[in-house]
Amino acid sequence: MDTIIHDLISKNLKLSIKNVANTIQLFKEGSTVPFIARYRKEVTGSLDEVAIRDIASELKKIEGLIDRKALILSKIEEQGALTKDLKRKIENCWNINILEDLYLPYKKKVKTKATIARENGLEPLAEYISLQSMGNLKSTAQKYVSGKIKNINEALEGARHILAEWINENERCRDKIRSQYQQYAIIQSKLVKSKKDKASKFEMYFDYEEKLNKIPSHRLLAILRGESEKLLRVKILIDEEYAEQGIINEMITNSNSPSYNQIVLAINDALKRLLCPSIENETRKKAKLKADIEAINVFSQNLNNLLLSPPVGPKRILAIDPGFRTGCKVTVLDKTGALIHDTAIYPHPPQNNIDGSEAAIQHLVHQYNVEAIAVGNGTAGKETIKFLKNIKLNDSIDVYFVNESGASIYSASEIARDEFPDKDITVRGSVSIGRRLMDPLAELVKIDAKSIGVGQYQHDVDQNLLKEKLNDVVTDCVHAVGININTASQHILTHLSGLGPVLAKNIINYRNENGPYSEIKTLLKVPRMGKKSYEQAAGFLRIKGGEHPLDDTGVHPERYKVVMKIAKDINCNITELLEQRELRKSIKLKTYVTPDCGLPTLLDIMKEIDKPGLDPRGAAKPIKFSDQINSIDDLYDGMILPGIVNNVTNFGAFVDIGIKESGLVHISEITNRFINDPAEILSVNQEVKVKVLKLDKEKKRVSLSIKQV
Repeated sequence: MDTIIHDLISKNLKLSIKNVANTIQLFKEGSTVPFIARYRKEVTGSLDEVAIRDIASELKKIEGLIDRKALILSKIEEQGALTKDLKRKIENCWNINILEDLYLPYKKKVKTKATIARENGLEPLAEYISLQSMGNLKSTAQKYVSGKIKNINEALEGARHILAEWINENERCRDKIRSQYQQYAIIQSKLVKSKKDKASKFEMYFDYEEKLNKIPSHRLLAILRGESEKLLRVKILIDEEYAEQGIINEMITNSNSPSYNQIVLAINDALKRLLCPSIENETRKKAKLKADIEAINVFSQNLNNLLLSPPVGPKRILAIDPGFRTGCKVTVLDKTGALIHDTAIYPHPPQNNIDGSEAAIQHLVHQYNVEAIAVGNGTAGKETIKFLKNIKLNDSIDVYFVNESGASIYSASEIARDEFPDKDITVRGSVSIGRRLMDPLAELVKIDAKSIGVGQYQHDVDQNLLKEKLNDVVTDCVHAVGININTASQHILTHLSGLGPVLAKNIINYRNENGPYSEIKTLLKVPRMGKKSYEQAAGFLRIKGGEHPLDDTGVHPERYKVVMKIAKDINCNITELLEQRELRKSIKLKTYVTPDCGLPTLLDIMKEIDKPGLDPRGAAKPIKFSDQINSIDDLYDGMILPGIVNNVTNFGAFVDIGIKESGLVHISEITNRFINDPAEILSVNQEVKVKVLKLDKEKKRVSLSIKQV
């Protein structure tokens, strides 16, 4: 069975059987995706995280299919209907739709028109009609007129119900209709006329149709949302005449038979009442899943870019959660992100305490040697930036506009309550803004990724699939950056390969009890840290200024001996090897290849040695918005503005230009060349220059262009 599974996955994903089999074996041994992708390249043929997860996903589907086949076989066997031919078909079937088609005739049925007809003894008549003989149909049907069957027409109608069920259960007929829907189906939407006043946002879809297999995900999800809100009526249509003729060709072998018209009527009934609704529902689910996956991929890419935003690093931060009536909540954080002071200022209406607020900021900056200021980009954010520009501060202190999406979710979370049990949610929100500037990844992993708001239709897609995919993104980002074990929170450690909530907590407790870790191998002393967990996690942890220089690199401890041998061979120590690029030029990597440490691993080791301790995200830069605008009322057509991309969708990108409303750059206004996906050009947090194309101040909409700048 393993060979069959490996072969199926290999064909489905177009990967070598050897790499698939080896990857599955690593899963069985308890290895995680990040560990396999980074440290087992020789085993997998250098498959990346995406391919490895695809293997895991396919394996899960196939195992589910195997379980389903076993259940179906047992159910049919219980009925005494399992023939050798049927068993062979089921055992050799690896398509869930075809498998369910095979099982359909044997499923336990609720009371249907066909079951009622059978109870009335009409199955032999249905069998007679299906044989398409040249006998006298009326006289044959007359034999079944008795009891509840009052006349020939009722007898023939009941027989047709049985025939319709057989046609619906015929795998060839189902396959023909399924093919029709897959290739030619049209999705059609129409306005529910009584809801016109509530449906303006769906105006484009009031009388709309498009080929289902061509419709972009955002349009399909918009139409389905309109349907779920009962504002649109949605149908998936095929050419019924063509479909009917296809079934007629399949089922009728004698067009001259007196049964011909009865079979045609049964086919028509089967299509309208059974086959088309069933396959339409199946097709709709498949199209929805495809759209969900596309939308989730957009969300995932945006989240990845946001999580990997450059950090400002360990600096003393003054963070401001801006507001008008309730004031601006101000916190000061030390270099580790710990809260050392909090207060409130009221520089905006209605209080307008500008002088007092200026004095408070100057005092805090001086008292705590503040190195950077973070301002949330929500309500009153732009006004707060303008207020700060009028304060005389040290030129070395940069002011950053920080995306605060989801900060309120964190503020009310159990994590925030545990961190700051004596502080209200506004203080916690300000702390989160400051920490996002210091290290976006470390702070954002505390928030449910869906709440960060960098996707499209995230509430309409499959929530389990969304959660799984976004968790994968968070995991990949954490492992791409690495974690400083001496400053890491319990929450971020939970995302690390091989760890979980218990081990993450134990690592923090050990650090609190014994002081900072001086070596990665000290992890083995942490309670419940087994060899497998250590193997999976160790390569992704970092120690700054520890006893072993390689502990601040992505070189796995299992490969330290290789690096030490390289250093010995060129007559230097590890520190010299890391610091002196010239020494590394003489290394001939091929001489260090072994059966379990091939060239891919050696190349990765050299990359880490070339940049020990370097954060792959780079360093944060303050974003400069135009001083000319504070609200949509300050905009005019043709205005050129700096901005930052804060969301990318399939149909365009939204750009923050320093006001409450983000502007939309439609995909057609991104570049002069044709693109299928805005993500080919743009990414979240990218700085751009935009031109104002059109304003709709009543609906608070701003249309922008990048290509016309």
